[in-house]
Amino acid sequence: METKKRPLADPLMRAKREPISNTNLLLIITICTFISMYGMAMSVWGGGFLNPQQFLDLFNNNSFLVVVSCGLTIVMIAGGIDISVGGITALVTMACVVYLDDKGGSVVGSMALALGIGTAFGLVQGFLVSYLEIQPFIISLAGMFFARGMTTIVSVAPRTAVHEAFLSLKGFRIVIPGIGSYGKAGNFIPARIELGVIIAIAVVLLVFVMLKWTRFGRNLYAVGGNNQSALMLGINVKRTRFFSYLLCGILSGIGGYVYLLHTGAGNASNASAAEMQAIAAAIIGGTLLTGGVGNVIGTLFGVLSLKTINNIVIASGLREPYWQSITTGLMLCFFILLQSVILAIREKGGVRKD
Repeated sequence: METKKRPLADPLMRAKREPISNTNLLLIITICTFISMYGMAMSVWGGGFLNPQQFLDLFNNNSFLVVVSCGLTIVMIAGGIDISVGGITALVTMACVVYLDDKGGSVVGSMALALGIGTAFGLVQGFLVSYLEIQPFIISLAGMFFARGMTTIVSVAPRTAVHEAFLSLKGFRIVIPGIGSYGKAGNFIPARIELGVIIAIAVVLLVFVMLKWTRFGRNLYAVGGNNQSALMLGINVKRTRFFSYLLCGILSGIGGYVYLLHTGAGNASNASAAEMQAIAAAIIGGTLLTGGVGNVIGTLFGVLSLKTINNIVIASGLREPYWQSITTGLMLCFFILLQSVILAIREKGGVRKD
């Protein structure tokens, strides 16, 4: 005699047997890689890796890169690319310093200026790529050169902010109670995080919610996965791509201001090669250059993994900058190869992408 519980059990069993998606699998691999690397660093090198403040400094020193990488992740999921983010960051820092110190501007006004610059680049590049169908690499390359050039026009000499209200905001720190280290004199030094970290984490959470639970987020995955299929589903591909570049531009503006909050300086060389680091972080975090697969949480751990391996190289005594470039390149190649192998194997089993 059949019981009424059996029909309920079958869907549960099917749910348990359902394979994990490619996006989630790559996210798990990235998180496990970061935990393994940092755990190895703590056990082998110890020292600073055992200091909670050094761990938090991964966030303090790279909060702007987290924000910018989130923008790159959005564009890459939609199947695009944007290499102008580093130039936009530099332009924002210089323009805001000049506005604050030379024009007597306010902190709120400088924030609006940063958002305005990022939005302007996002609008122009998004329109050219989406509606005029010009290659995104060419458009964003032109945007990168334009932003770097405009930074020099705003001010040839490097500038350091002296605006009192801004310096007060820049110096703001959040103390983590109960976490810290003891100095040489035996005094307890509490761990601190900068305001930029809060902004970066907020951006990650907002982008995660957008990608996971909004129609626009689902459209991004659909457009990046297959243009023609997205069109057949009634998705406005051009509009979706346009807004992906607009969001990337806005996040570049926010990232530029976070960079300024960390350094307090405007310079044409600020955020040098940030676009390459952001792309590398997104790829290490599980975002595919071909589009349709990616997770912003993975991008966060991609940034942390990228900077942890650099710290490990320095701790090993290889302090020359080229060693960090070599290890970054090797790490990037490893993750690209790993992604290709995993996705090729799982594609035969018909596993869903997103």
